[in-house]
Amino acid sequence: MIILQTPKNLSKPTSLSQQEKINWMKRLLSRAKLVGKRGEVPIAAVILDNKGRCIGYGANRRETMKDPLGHAELVALRQAAWINNDWRFNNCTLIVNLEPCPMCAGALIQARMGRIIYGSYDHKRGALGGTMNLAEHKSAHHKMLVEGGVMKEESTKIIVDWFKDKRKSS
Repeated sequence: MIILQTPKNLSKPTSLSQQEKINWMKRLLSRAKLVGKRGEVPIAAVILDNKGRCIGYGANRRETMKDPLGHAELVALRQAAWINNDWRFNNCTLIVNLEPCPMCAGALIQARMGRIIYGSYDHKRGALGGTMNLAEHKSAHHKMLVEGGVMKEESTKIIVDWFKDKRKSS
């Protein structure tokens, strides 16, 4: 596990122990498997408020809803914004089983997410350390904590296995 960025002037999202991170990731991986069975890329995300309560949940639904914006992170952001009655998430944490893509990373920066924790690195499309790091780009007006590699092997296996099965059935 690597913490990619540790900004100084940041509203503090709730502190999670390693065991709490693992517990949340286990829940997301369980949900991601169900999402994969529906024909979606198996990705699930959750947003926690500053007290560690879930205020947003999302799973990929691009195929189901025919929605190019149906990424798990964006679905969770919409729900959390509605529940939070605000679009700013400085003191919140997003947990997702795959590193966010450029679209999602950009949305998380715009939403001023306080912390992002992800499982598997995405070395093809990852935008928070895998292929690029938008959180450290000079255009990023908001600084956030980014941590990758929580249950990395398990997260990677679910996604790799899903794509193998998809190729076999094609």
